[in-house]
Amino acid sequence: MKAEARASKNREDGEKAVLAAIAQMEESDRTMAGRLHEIIIDSVPDLMPKTWYGMPAYTNKEGKLICFFQAAGKFNVRYATFGFQPDAKLDDGNMWPTSFALLKLTADEEAKIKALVKQATS
Repeated sequence: MKAEARASKNREDGEKAVLAAIAQMEESDRTMAGRLHEIIIDSVPDLMPKTWYGMPAYTNKEGKLICFFQAAGKFNVRYATFGFQPDAKLDDGNMWPTSFALLKLTADEEAKIKALVKQATS
């Protein structure tokens, strides 16, 4: 965990840690996590990559965790998870989703993720 904390303060180290975590994933998770990483960084370049519990995650300028990816293979479940933490600005009334099951990424899912990440950091 200390390496994760250090990486969160340095973009280059955070990027290396995220790419290393992605490289260790099973093929289906690796492909999805790699594309998700590109989508997040392209959508909101200010987000800082880091690992969180060994999985790709992204923080805002204040170091608050905004979103994360959880590989299906890590927990031997049928879907990966893309989620948001409480500092994400997704509030919508008294109830809103904070995580999403992902089986694969199509153009539709990519568009939704881009919109959510932008909203979460607005």
